[in-house]
Amino acid sequence: MSAAENGSGAGRGPGNRPGRPGRNGGSGGAGSRRGDGGAARTERQGASRRNEKGRERNRSGERHFSENAPSRRSRSADPARLAAFEVLRAVSGEDAYANLVLPKAIRKHRLDRRDAGFATELAYGALRAQGTYDAILARCVDRPLEKLDPAILDALRLGAHQLLAMRVPAHAALDQTVGLARAVIGAGPAALINAVLRKVSARDLAAWTDELTRGETDAVARAAVEHAHPEWIVRALRQSLVAHGRGVEEIDDLLRADNAAPVVNLVALPGLGSLDEARAAGAADGELVADSALYAAGDVGRLESVRSGTTRVQDVGSQLVARALGAAEVLPAGRDGGEKWLDMCAGPGGKAALLAALARQQDATLLANEPAEHRARLVRQALEAVPGGTWRVRTGDGRTLAAEHPDEFDRILVDAPCTGLGALRRRPESRWRRRPSDVGDLGALQRELLTGAVDAVRPGGVVAYVTCSPHPAETTAVVNDVLRRRNDLELLDAGAALDAVSLPGALEAGHGKTAQLWPHIHQTDAMFLALIRRKI
Repeated sequence: MSAAENGSGAGRGPGNRPGRPGRNGGSGGAGSRRGDGGAARTERQGASRRNEKGRERNRSGERHFSENAPSRRSRSADPARLAAFEVLRAVSGEDAYANLVLPKAIRKHRLDRRDAGFATELAYGALRAQGTYDAILARCVDRPLEKLDPAILDALRLGAHQLLAMRVPAHAALDQTVGLARAVIGAGPAALINAVLRKVSARDLAAWTDELTRGETDAVARAAVEHAHPEWIVRALRQSLVAHGRGVEEIDDLLRADNAAPVVNLVALPGLGSLDEARAAGAADGELVADSALYAAGDVGRLESVRSGTTRVQDVGSQLVARALGAAEVLPAGRDGGEKWLDMCAGPGGKAALLAALARQQDATLLANEPAEHRARLVRQALEAVPGGTWRVRTGDGRTLAAEHPDEFDRILVDAPCTGLGALRRRPESRWRRRPSDVGDLGALQRELLTGAVDAVRPGGVVAYVTCSPHPAETTAVVNDVLRRRNDLELLDAGAALDAVSLPGALEAGHGKTAQLWPHIHQTDAMFLALIRRKI
């Protein structure tokens, strides 16, 4: 199931580029307390650099890491860095999702657009590159990382990201990270963090990468360090490229795309929403599909159209697969009383809302099914923007729907639970949580859901099998296994279906029995689509 529907993160905007020019500990509020008074005091004391006790400091010349004496270094937490730290603590300590925690932290600390962008890049960047940063930190700490207090390790990761991947001066990264540690962890840990980060700052990221990969001849192992992905995911993505007709030489481009901060994608619900407010706030029209926009103007939650639900945050890949199902040809066309549509795995509701709006335009109705009650509530909230006569929500196992509604639906979306390997750029922590065994564990459920869907669709109706993973074990293997067991199913041309619902000449997904979108090619999540018609 696509992670993109929740994966945008408030506060994303121009500030989400790696760092900000001039950001050296804060440009206002608590973040500006970075020790400038110490520099002024030094100037007043003259060339001798004597302190108030007559002792001469810093005889070797200019300090490279901090402008202040230890007693005058920051002892407070810059709000933007504190927000990022709280996100990392929630992710590592509570198994939370960064894209859900970050907006709350931004609002809690009342960050403006610039600071929200800084906090977003700091938190997401530290999470994305966690494996590489941990390998670097392991060279700089005199004990195994697992022996460190988790809060100390999270602070070190934040400091490493500032030092190695953001345009933050080294002295500010050190001073502010140590100040954060003093404020929320303690003086003893702060001293350790200061010592470790000084070692980290001795090399830039390229030099550290060279050291970590020196003598390594395995291309997968090198790519894992260089692009901060677990080795098994690098192998899986290489395999996925080949399985979907692309070359393994694209792997570096794909991994780089995974590490790029995604732009917020918006969709105006057809017949209900408008992008005028977003455009007035600086959004640009989407380049792949109608009624879409790219938003880079800060907290998208400030838009009234988003708060009302008629405009939604949704990756364009998700928009395309939902539209492809809505436009697919069913046989025979038309039905007395209108078509019946089903979203079998509807939570949290992004695709369901778009499907419901499309169904309304076609005088159809949508049943949105979600097995978990708390996610079913999210689906209802997402659907509230669409007139109620168009849809209803069912809470229950999607695999039981065929027994209750055999041969009933004209169109069914199976947005199957999956590893989410196609949405790693929006779920930065997910690459370090997933395990190779997850692929096999989810396979049985994916097959059962698709089997239930083809039993619930009427003859002549269409099922869309969708994952936000390109892994062949979750995509073509699942589809082929279900097709092999029956002789009443046929694959439609999914590539042509995507081209038909995209802007003219924009997508060029190609014609094929299944379709795979890619971050490095289409600037979407790596969405997979198969369209299956049940024969009459």
